[in-house]
Amino acid sequence: MKIKVFTMNLRTESRGDGINYFPNRQGRILDTIRTHTPDIIGFQEVTDNMRRWLVDALDGYTVLGCGRGSGFHGESTSIAYRKGAFELLWLENFWLSLTPTVPGSTYRLDQSACPRIATAALLAPLSGEAPFVFCNTHLDHRGKTARLLGSVQLLQYLTQKPEGFILTGDFNAPPGTPEIEIITSVNSRRIVDATAGLPGTFHGFGRVPDQEKSKIDYIFTDLPCDTSESFVVPDIPEEGVYISDHNPVCAFIEV
Repeated sequence: MKIKVFTMNLRTESRGDGINYFPNRQGRILDTIRTHTPDIIGFQEVTDNMRRWLVDALDGYTVLGCGRGSGFHGESTSIAYRKGAFELLWLENFWLSLTPTVPGSTYRLDQSACPRIATAALLAPLSGEAPFVFCNTHLDHRGKTARLLGSVQLLQYLTQKPEGFILTGDFNAPPGTPEIEIITSVNSRRIVDATAGLPGTFHGFGRVPDQEKSKIDYIFTDLPCDTSESFVVPDIPEEGVYISDHNPVCAFIEV
């Protein structure tokens, strides 16, 4: 079974974005998902209000996740999977820190004030294929050490499980940096960057020229994947309104 995987940084609710304030982009987001019909999606920067909207608006998907703050509120790394395609066997939310079960915890060190969270689910295809782990995250935007520790923690979490995995997220780091290189250098498993070779993904609502875009959104997997099938979803504004300040990214992975 080949599944279609999306990672989408939705850009949090900020009135300072003007015409690209989140409520103005909701139609673009829904149109993108309906056009491409991904099987599973990893979202980043999803506030409580945005998460409730996704639950209501994505009627063909199950949406899961919780806020990263100490009270389970705030931005989440919500995941969505197509109804009728998968059975949820378990769900975990954990924090990227030395105390991953403590809500709102961080590594401190050079990390920003933002807690960082990951949402993971064991999904079993209803067509009978083996279950796989789908994990989605958003690494720190400020601290290189915090990002590297987050990558190591995610690797330890995923490689200790017997099932194959798919890891999506905004890693806030370009290719070639330690926090990215470490993921594909694990000896115990062959982990592939399904987005290898794709162009930059952060465009800042069109303010960043194509040649200067940073590639910070990734899909990693230890399952079979033809990287030549992966693509960056175009984000051409409609009357000045973008999907997000990041391009969505798509990959096809066999389970």
